[in-house]
Amino acid sequence: MSFQAVLFDLDGTLYRGDEVIEGSAPAVQRLVDAGIKVAYVTNNSTQTRQFFSDKLERMGFVCSPELVYGTAYGAVREAAKRGLSRIAVVGEPGLKESLAEAGSVIVDFDEQPEAVIVGLCRTFTYDLMKSAMAAIRGGAFFIATNEDATFPVEGGGFIPGAGSVVAAVKTCSQTEPFVIGKPNPNLIQLAMADLGVSPEETLVVGDRLDTDIEAGIRAGCTVHLVLTGVESEAPEGLPFTYNVAALVEQIL
Repeated sequence: MSFQAVLFDLDGTLYRGDEVIEGSAPAVQRLVDAGIKVAYVTNNSTQTRQFFSDKLERMGFVCSPELVYGTAYGAVREAAKRGLSRIAVVGEPGLKESLAEAGSVIVDFDEQPEAVIVGLCRTFTYDLMKSAMAAIRGGAFFIATNEDATFPVEGGGFIPGAGSVVAAVKTCSQTEPFVIGKPNPNLIQLAMADLGVSPEETLVVGDRLDTDIEAGIRAGCTVHLVLTGVESEAPEGLPFTYNVAALVEQIL
């Protein structure tokens, strides 16, 4: 099957933490050399597009900031679309930096934010949860970067993901968030629009059935599972390979 674009997940698909998955960088280069458009779609909300681009380039991948679609960037686009500029954040510095770069005003929770954006937060505390709850119950729009329970790190292990933090805020605020990341197709749709390709021309590649693969299906794209991250086997009938290198052998 011929594709005009391939959208790759990052964690568990191309790398684990700071560990490149063997063969993935040369495989992506082969796609680019063949004239296929490549972009990167990640639920990770902890860093800016520039950070991910620099990391990928250091690892040997072809990349530039405009090819990275993370949930921090998606949250920026969603807040701007809704005209929400005063934002309170439960998240890492990269999320706050992405919002500030886009013109959002980062405010404290007691300054009447128009929106509360919740992502992975490794400094999450009970007091922060209480503040987010109060702002959301007071009328602030609740945006979650993603609901991943875990994500893979070096050595094949996992750590708690943004979904663990989002679940806490959702429970106490009794409010369902607007979720930016996969399995919602928002980021995939943004990438396709920017690349000028249709769902029929796009392949979505990832390591998680409940996020990467589901998001690709919802976006109307062809999907492909790799077994280098969360999943250790594929459901019957779902296209898969062990890794990205084996996938590219099939495509080309």
